Amino acid sequence: MEIPISGFMYHSDDSDPMHSHQLFITQWDGRPVPSHVHEFRGVTSFEIGHNHKYAGTTEPAPSGVPHTHRYFTFTSVDDRHRHEIRGVTGPAIPLPNGGHYHEFSGFTSVDSATTTPPHRHSYSGRTSFS
Repeated sequence: MEIPISGFMYHSDDSDPMHSHQLFITQWDGRPVPSHVHEFRGVTSFEIGHNHKYAGTTEPAPSGVPHTHRYFTFTSVDDRHRHEIRGVTGPAIPLPNGGHYHEFSGFTSVDSATTTPPHRHSYSGRTSFS
């Protein structure tokens, strides 16, 4: 039995020659697959005399099924530089009254062009509820 699906595929930003592509399904057997996003924000760890703020919106993910979200943003410019933040959230954490959120954590890119010594910051938080 064949089930018609439609959607789009996008290339990962991974420079690994064994990279993969992500498939985002928008329609399954003629029915739309609902999707959603989350906002995220926070403050990085304090390193070599400063920290950074960050905020962004996750990439879309399907609703109603186990899922994660990819995210990407830049930090605020502090101490004459900024960092990149990117990653994948943890799985959906259900809320008692419906909806869910995701936890995320990681390290920023290393800044070495404008600061001495080169450094990075840690970050962690929870996405908005959906």
